[in-house]
Amino acid sequence: MTSESSRILNMARRDPGPSAAVPIEWSVAPIDSDIIRRIAAVDQERLCRWRLDRLRAELRRRDLAGALLTDPMNLRYATGTRNMALWTMHDGGRYAFVATEGPVVLFEFGTTKHVSRGTGLFDEMRTSTPHTYFLTGPRQDEKTLVWAEEVASMLKSHGGNNRRLAIDRCTPAGAVRLIERGVQLVDVQPAIQQARMIKSPEEIACLQAAMDVCDLAIDRIRASLRPGITENQLWSVLHETNISHGGEWIECRLLSSGPRTNPWFQESGDRLIEAGDIVGFDTDMVGPFGYLADISRSYVCPDRRPTDQQRMLYDLAQQQVLFNVELLRPGLSFRDFAHASWPVPDEFAANRYMMMVHGVGFVDEYPSVAYAQDFADWGYDGIFEENMVVSVESYMGAVGGSEGVKLEQQVLITADGARPMSRTPLVDAIAI
Repeated sequence: MTSESSRILNMARRDPGPSAAVPIEWSVAPIDSDIIRRIAAVDQERLCRWRLDRLRAELRRRDLAGALLTDPMNLRYATGTRNMALWTMHDGGRYAFVATEGPVVLFEFGTTKHVSRGTGLFDEMRTSTPHTYFLTGPRQDEKTLVWAEEVASMLKSHGGNNRRLAIDRCTPAGAVRLIERGVQLVDVQPAIQQARMIKSPEEIACLQAAMDVCDLAIDRIRASLRPGITENQLWSVLHETNISHGGEWIECRLLSSGPRTNPWFQESGDRLIEAGDIVGFDTDMVGPFGYLADISRSYVCPDRRPTDQQRMLYDLAQQQVLFNVELLRPGLSFRDFAHASWPVPDEFAANRYMMMVHGVGFVDEYPSVAYAQDFADWGYDGIFEENMVVSVESYMGAVGGSEGVKLEQQVLITADGARPMSRTPLVDAIAI
């Protein structure tokens, strides 16, 4: 038997697999009625109107006649409608035309129009013309031509002589057909990302509701964390709590334990968590109304006290997050923030998190603020503004180290500075 075969056999003997894992204590998560009540109280019409007005203001500023939106995040921002969001991320078939001065026309699958009736904010609904290969097969060219003719006609009707159309996703054949009809294609992302950057009171209420669901889920994760549970079982608690409170999905599977916490970005698996393991996770939770709750916490599995090394890692990550949160204020530039930010010790610099701060809305959004040493490669400048929501990141784990600690805090930027949106403790939480 080879040494590798022996290693695998020994691992199998030590790890009996998911069937031997500790069961989670509840099969159906109890509902927090106060969160549900606050979700129901959100004025959805005002929410949708604010977002559409923000988008149109950005389209005007860029002299664009309108936007054609297929990405489900952008579709939801502009129209307030949701229909098979994850599926349409890879098999687009619904889209919306947003005239800068004119109507919003929503294009839905013929068999799913009832899903969007009476919801959102649009003036007209039509049957869509999907032109992905999955939905058209060898008729793709034919359907692409039909789609392009309709889009070009709407642009002519509502844009006049302005042929500049902002678009997010398009097949190569679709782009060719539109250009043949005199349409000038422009990337919509600068306009819509800038629109999404500043949040209305209704959006802030949605983001807070998502965070409240996330905090509840983390309470349940803490209660479930004990030796013998698997990473996947523990991660499922976040999903169950989110879905039962009107949430939607989790962007990633970022929960790991013990030696799998270094380096970061290893996704949850069937590893049995052991007493004394660090367990770190990044929620990336798309909650009620499709808004994100994005925080990270790291804990030590019970029945063994944290080691001095674990406390040191946690203390450094905590220092970075708290220091950088304190810097945030309206009017501060991204570059000045980067240069004033907490200096990561050399031992941990190589494994540092990919960015220091990123925007939060439906998902991770503009901006992404680089470390000062990364500005030359991919950094860019901008200004923090009031009513932005951002997440402040930290990861501490030395190259070759046995474990690492991931922390992240989501904050609302107010006139007085940054206000954390989560009630889940960050300060000295590893010692709790």
